[in-house]
Amino acid sequence: MSPHTVIVVGAGAAGLTAALRAAEAGARVTLLNAHPRLGLKILMSGGTRCNVTHAEVSERDFHGGSRAFVRRVLAAFPAEAARAWLEGLGVELKLEPTGKYFPVTDDAQTVLDALVGGCQRAGVAIEGGARAVRIEPAGAATGRWRLGIQRVGESAAFGAGVAAVGQTRWVPPAVEPGEWMAADAVVLATGGLSFPRTGSDGVGYALAASLGHTLVPPVPGLTPLAAGDPLCAIAQGIKLEAALTLRVGGKPVARTRGSMLFAHFGYTGPAALDLSRHWHRAEGEEAREVLASFLPDATEASLECAWLEAAAAEPRTSVRRHLGRALPERLVVALCDEAEVEPGTPLGQVKRERRVALMQRVVARTLPVTGTLGYEKAEVTAGGVELSEVDPSTLESRKAPGVYLCGEILDVEGRLGGFNFQWAWSSGTVAGRGAAAG
Repeated sequence: MSPHTVIVVGAGAAGLTAALRAAEAGARVTLLNAHPRLGLKILMSGGTRCNVTHAEVSERDFHGGSRAFVRRVLAAFPAEAARAWLEGLGVELKLEPTGKYFPVTDDAQTVLDALVGGCQRAGVAIEGGARAVRIEPAGAATGRWRLGIQRVGESAAFGAGVAAVGQTRWVPPAVEPGEWMAADAVVLATGGLSFPRTGSDGVGYALAASLGHTLVPPVPGLTPLAAGDPLCAIAQGIKLEAALTLRVGGKPVARTRGSMLFAHFGYTGPAALDLSRHWHRAEGEEAREVLASFLPDATEASLECAWLEAAAAEPRTSVRRHLGRALPERLVVALCDEAEVEPGTPLGQVKRERRVALMQRVVARTLPVTGTLGYEKAEVTAGGVELSEVDPSTLESRKAPGVYLCGEILDVEGRLGGFNFQWAWSSGTVAGRGAAAG
């Protein structure tokens, strides 16, 4: 009896994992990648250091569809198993104080080489520059499914011909396949739309839609926030712990906390990146507003109390010195200017209304967000194939049996900190094993 044949579409983290897992389970596997070079997003991740997972991972670290679905997939291949697996492939890991795991080499190439090497040793046939543009049932003699392939080179303009129709329907590229490949099972691990120059151009959405799948409208995730804020020019380069709150129609709908960096274009860092998907999801609703607390553990009342105590104990202490104990001096001066407070003024000489105005800017300053930097800078895509249309035990399509989906193509995306890689390892393992057994 001939081995079960599997084609995996997409050689990112999820696709490489799925291909390796399917081959380990005894399938004859072909791995296709649209871009001639494999794993480009792996190489870019974590500032090229590749944050492979986190010390603690649960469904609460993810957004998108059903958390019960996410929990089930994570349980099938949890973070501790992923760490052992990666080290078994030759990637020695280190835990940083933030809870993030990185290769000890601090080089994403280490991770990519290990994954590709594992696939090669398992007998996976890897084809770069092979872009799947069609998927349809095949004759029983050749396999259950067949894929139309377009061969592309380094200069290919990815995304050409892939069109969104309305909010949830996608149309495949308007090109004729140059060849066809058939297999018993197909794994779609094409990613989303982030960093399109790497080959993530949305063609996977079109393939899934052509099979009858519904898409939660994709939006950029983990992308910087843009703003025309004078404070950005003054505080450019300042990095600090902050909490950001998105309010829609005056009501808080999302809160993120973490490092934040002022940049010439707006705001970046984990707090800003984590908020971006919520900003996009609220688009078209009531007025959106982002508030920043530059002292996340403080309140206006606690700051007021600390101010009055310091003024009584150290009457000559200036505003600049007092707030400078907790905040960068440049930021203190800028916030003082906004509140019309002279930074050198002794604490006890500041009028109450000016003091209140300054405290409000410390714990609830409005950030005039105008948008985000979009897919060109997005680390992930929020949205994708509806989870209700996929079997969580195998990640097999309920619309097209014999087709499996994993990674970013599904309506799951994690917060910053290695969670999206963990989703790739977990979902790639489940889908690869499911495809081999199916």
